[in-house]
Amino acid sequence: MVVVNGKEMELDHKTISQMLLDLHLNPVLVVVELNKVIVEKADYDSIRLKPGDNLEVVQFVGGG
Repeated sequence: MVVVNGKEMELDHKTISQMLLDLHLNPVLVVVELNKVIVEKADYDSIRLKPGDNLEVVQFVGGG
């Protein structure tokens, strides 16, 4: 189990890119923090989630 924005989810061994796809989030419009460290977008495909990981995903929303 990993924790995403405070919710436990079965995402072990998926990459951050796969997680964002599962959550229907556009990687261009989000910032991902993994265990209190902001992840570079270039690393989304290579970092695999492990049990106990804690993620915060912040999505940018346009408006005026």
